[in-house]
Amino acid sequence: MFTGIIEETGCVESFAQGPASWRLCIAAKVVAQNLALGDSIAVNGCCLTVTKFDADRLEFDVLEETRRLTNFSRLATGAAVNLERSLRFDGKVGGHFVSGHVDGLGTIEVFEPRGNDHYLRVRGPAGCGRYLVHKGSIAIDGISLTIAETEGDALAVWLIPHTIQVTNLHQKSVGGLVNLEFDLLGKYVEKLTAHYSRPV
Repeated sequence: MFTGIIEETGCVESFAQGPASWRLCIAAKVVAQNLALGDSIAVNGCCLTVTKFDADRLEFDVLEETRRLTNFSRLATGAAVNLERSLRFDGKVGGHFVSGHVDGLGTIEVFEPRGNDHYLRVRGPAGCGRYLVHKGSIAIDGISLTIAETEGDALAVWLIPHTIQVTNLHQKSVGGLVNLEFDLLGKYVEKLTAHYSRPV
């Protein structure tokens, strides 16, 4: 479980297919502190298991399905990725509860400065509009954000300069892909109420 508060941006050193899986190597310092093998790290909002690390490098095995269903399919050497260690029971929840399970890809339609802030509009996968709630929460590349506008399967958020500076968003542009995780509570409510028949 994560909170969507990014601890640092790491830099992709390599991402290559091995005999058993894809191997992702990321240069990082903050999230490497007090780490143990098998710990979970959210990489662009996708929960991955640490399989090897040292003081300034992390390595992960990535399934082909994970690479295909996330924006990992476009990761290249030098790319910035958002990193967050899993939530501790004595930690702060500054964002919202994020599982690290990416629901789908979003395409950036608008990303521009407006006054001192930035406006970001993303179109999600078909049918995702049912999870989009005005003033509700969403994780975009693992960043906990508040939805400011909704229209069908599209959503918009406002970003302060700090968020642009400390995440990978400074490398994003129109047409780029972002990982989306919709609010966990909404998905549970949908599942739990699905078997109820509509009133006659």
